Amino acid sequence: MKKSFIILALASLALGACNSTVKSSGKADSTATAKKKGKYTCTMHPDLTFDKPGTCPKCGMALVERDTTEDKK
Repeated sequence: MKKSFIILALASLALGACNSTVKSSGKADSTATAKKKGKYTCTMHPDLTFDKPGTCPKCGMALVERDTTEDKK
């Protein structure tokens, strides 16, 4: 019984961390996000882009440099 409770508690914490909302601190500009002008992005949240390397405000993962090459057809 204790094992089930511990597993359930850990699972709810993990899901809660993924679904938590972060208040905007002004780091991600909505127009830059829409136009994909930022050079760095989070692999878990590709909709967020930033001009400088750092950590994602939603999950804390390190930002990676975004591929800026465009396919021209």
